[in-house]
Amino acid sequence: MPRDFNRAERVGRQLQKELADLIRNQLKDPRLGMVTVQAVRLSRDLSHAKVYVTLFDAAERKQQLGLLKDAAPFLRREIGHRMRLRITPVLEFVYDESIEQGAHLSELIERALRQ
Repeated sequence: MPRDFNRAERVGRQLQKELADLIRNQLKDPRLGMVTVQAVRLSRDLSHAKVYVTLFDAAERKQQLGLLKDAAPFLRREIGHRMRLRITPVLEFVYDESIEQGAHLSELIERALRQ
């Protein structure tokens, strides 16, 4: 069993790199803005991938996630060509709130220390 978990991690890391490259170099929609692929979590059978992203423009987050969702079939096809997996995972894009939460917690800590 641990072997499957390690494989999912390795494939997830490679998928993260490939998706970052594809989004940066292949998606030409100017509405998309700057996207950072923070992490990829794969199901055990590698058939489903949750792609955690951060977006530069918080005001346009919903639209940008929609654009990524629309581009998912194209990205999946390209991933299939690049990585040559037996099963190319279905991509689900999710906004990663951890950076915002971390910044908020840091602000609260700083405020508490100043008092």
